[in-house]
Amino acid sequence: MSSGNDNFLNLKHWLKNRLSAERRAALRRHLVEPLGFLFRRDLPKLATIYGTDKWGAHWYAAHYARHFQHLRRKKITLLEIGIGGYEKPTDGGGSLRMWRRFFPNAQIVGLDYFDKNPHAEKRIRIYRGDQSDEKLLRQIVAEVGRPDIIIDDGSHLNHHVLKSFEVLFPLLADDGIYVVEDTQTAYWPDTGGSSDNLLTAPTSMALLKSLVDGLNHEEFIKPGYVPSYYDQNITGLHFYHNLVFVQKGKNQEGSNLVCNNQMKP
Repeated sequence: MSSGNDNFLNLKHWLKNRLSAERRAALRRHLVEPLGFLFRRDLPKLATIYGTDKWGAHWYAAHYARHFQHLRRKKITLLEIGIGGYEKPTDGGGSLRMWRRFFPNAQIVGLDYFDKNPHAEKRIRIYRGDQSDEKLLRQIVAEVGRPDIIIDDGSHLNHHVLKSFEVLFPLLADDGIYVVEDTQTAYWPDTGGSSDNLLTAPTSMALLKSLVDGLNHEEFIKPGYVPSYYDQNITGLHFYHNLVFVQKGKNQEGSNLVCNNQMKP
């Protein structure tokens, strides 16, 4: 399978370097989209077809399939921070199209620091701005509605990840899922991370690890303890290599129901 993925990605890279943006768009319409429809239930294959690094460069797609399968046909809103392609407006957008195909009834919303308006299309809405801009984040949610899924695949700068989570997690739907990608940057000093101070440094992983005990706050032998918002509104945390899922909810019974639904084939 790895060889097949490599060959497909090599072909896409070759075509990208030789075709204009208009011809690449035509190729996407006539070849990529039919393939996407054919494999619409298979996230690893969709990630390869649409050229997102969620499969191959990383192995996230299988985890996404496990956690998102129960939502596939529901009418949801998915917000992804980070569209890809850096400064070039026509580059990136692969994961947005992947999500649009996997979730046939979903509204897909993308936010990027750079202009990515060329990727706007039916069921894909694009915003431009800084992911740490609280006013912008609140504006997006006010306009598109409370997201059922939020994926942070943005700058990966730790102060950005922390600010986005602080603002957006309370705005997530009550049974929603918040995902943080590429948490390896929590250990890299040039992105605000630390490989020494693993528990209290202002990093994405330090925050996410601090939330685990809150799942069991009712068991604390600590008179007068006041549960935090996160204690009361997180029912599950799932850690994978460089990838973390945070399940929002009000009680453990609801969390078990969601988990059982996710594990159904």
